[in-house]
Amino acid sequence: MPELPEVETVKETLTQLIKGKEIKEVTITWPKIIKRPDDQEAFRTLIHGQTIHEITRRGKFLKFHLDDLVLVSHLRMEGRYEMSDGQEADKHTHVRFLFTDGTELRYRDVRKFGTMHLFEKGTEETALPLAQLGPEPLTPDFTPEVLKRAFEKTTRNVKAVLLDQKAVAGLGNIYVDEALFKAGIRPNAKASTLHHEELVRLHQTIVETLQEAVDKGGSSVRSYVNSKGDMGMFQLHLYVYGRQGEECRNCMTPIEKLVVAGRGTHFCLDASQKNKC
Repeated sequence: MPELPEVETVKETLTQLIKGKEIKEVTITWPKIIKRPDDQEAFRTLIHGQTIHEITRRGKFLKFHLDDLVLVSHLRMEGRYEMSDGQEADKHTHVRFLFTDGTELRYRDVRKFGTMHLFEKGTEETALPLAQLGPEPLTPDFTPEVLKRAFEKTTRNVKAVLLDQKAVAGLGNIYVDEALFKAGIRPNAKASTLHHEELVRLHQTIVETLQEAVDKGGSSVRSYVNSKGDMGMFQLHLYVYGRQGEECRNCMTPIEKLVVAGRGTHFCLDASQKNKC
């Protein structure tokens, strides 16, 4: 968390808030967030005077397109960008971007897991962390054939493959559980056993689930809000994630939870075994 829909929402709100602003100064209080270059002073020097022309997304990563650089940012579990409200920065604010117009963007991260990489423009997709990402699921590049190739030569279960960012970029625990439920596929099913109709159905439910979540501003579970401080609304429409013991919205069977691929996993037994839902 956040996953593709939440990062997409953050991208849109940041575009409204900081596009066109010139960076005057950067303050860094937790240097481990800066991964490239691995020296915070070099990072500060390189980014000084750069203007933010565009913000895009790749998988779960934000890309800040500057004059001749691209800043790649991963929010990880609880990273958050927010504009300064004039109050003193708290202990969880680790990077501050001061702009020439006097406004300030702050990066807060309670768990300090977020990362920032700075690249020369045009090189960011050729090196880690972006180089090994799979196709974007909301583009024409993502097809049932992509799932077939990812599934057919693996011994892993379907959830493990979908969580692998090399297979599909941007999917995480919430939306994998939701898409598998809607497709009527058990999360721990062996990926290589899925037949063509199941692959087509799963492709469709992944796209539909992600697009609906984007349209609703993502899911506000745990601490997620966008860069304006607004909550997402998709959590009100979740079918299985976080609903252990509650009745399935379709068949009234209690939602079950088990650990799959090392993650808490929610599913409806009827939906995944009998396709009743």
